[in-house]
Amino acid sequence: MFPRTHFDGDHEQFRDTASRFYQGEIGPNSDRWRQEGCVDREAFTKAGEQGYLLMWADEAYGGLGIRDLRYEQIIHEENNYYGDPAFYQNLHAMIVAPYFDKFGTQAQKQKYLPKAASGEIILAIAMTEPNAGSDLVAIRTKAEDKGEHWLLNGSKTYISNGILSDVLIVAARTGSGRSDISLFIVERGMAGFERGANLKKMGLHAQDTAELFFKDVHLPKESLLGELNKGFVHMTQCLAIERLMTAITSIAHAQVAFDLTLDYVKERRIFGKPLGAMQNTRFILAQLRAELDAQQTYVDQSILLANAGVLSAEQASAAKLLTSELEGKVMDSCLQLHGGAGYMDEYRISRLYTDARVSRIFAGANEIMLEIIGRGLGLDERKMT
Repeated sequence: MFPRTHFDGDHEQFRDTASRFYQGEIGPNSDRWRQEGCVDREAFTKAGEQGYLLMWADEAYGGLGIRDLRYEQIIHEENNYYGDPAFYQNLHAMIVAPYFDKFGTQAQKQKYLPKAASGEIILAIAMTEPNAGSDLVAIRTKAEDKGEHWLLNGSKTYISNGILSDVLIVAARTGSGRSDISLFIVERGMAGFERGANLKKMGLHAQDTAELFFKDVHLPKESLLGELNKGFVHMTQCLAIERLMTAITSIAHAQVAFDLTLDYVKERRIFGKPLGAMQNTRFILAQLRAELDAQQTYVDQSILLANAGVLSAEQASAAKLLTSELEGKVMDSCLQLHGGAGYMDEYRISRLYTDARVSRIFAGANEIMLEIIGRGLGLDERKMT
């Protein structure tokens, strides 16, 4: 692997500790979680005890006050190597919780952030609907102002942490304008809020994904998160970091597959010699090694840009696009090099392959990433006609 110079000694010491945690507390449960379709709630509380949830939050809210994203990067790399990518602490800590930090009132922060930092409550965000995925302005879930409360009606689908979550941020339409969307806090147990079954997926079998239904849910006025009719703007402001987090996971996931396969081809013998001694194998892995190093360098640089507060939507979209596409390429090539064994679920490469497919879809489909990058070049139909 190409040397990674953006980490220092403190980061590497932190990595050693994190590695032991994921090897000891998360990885050993992976097979059982996949069979059960859900991780244990205790996985979140154990991560919280280590300080691995909401590390960026101020100490007053239960965090460590560490806003250096390199520490988050280490957490997610080690979880992919030794834990389970379906343990969605990333969604909880780096995608959902920051909404409270950026847009929440003091009362909302005090109510939710400390419990999220400890893992006592698990967070989710509900944007996607049956007819609205990457196109967020197409959502139909509606929240009506009834004076003393909001009345929420609609449904969401493909919601990660949909079964485990205790507190959800729900995007709902609050006006007649195309982008009149607001964000609301919905809690477990509210009357009229129901969850569908844990949805069956081709991969990430330990990650709970559900449909959500809202029928005349009475929300207190303080459930509004952020500004009225500014939900689309708020979501857009958070998407760059979400896509960077996705890129971190994609490249780490691909690195795992490469390492597994490199070991496999050194041991697997065919026609009397190691599979790795064949030119075709060497060339495939050499090409993947070069591409992985190049993309890892891009992600590492993007982390530094995010730390400096200058990561653009286009740069984050490019990171998500390139790493998830490479992840798919690596998984396919590595599974092929495993031969028939790669098709067997007992081999980790088989599970890595199916887990990886969703990366090109979530956090905005890759076709949307291309649109964002293209518009950043000034190739916007609305401005060119």
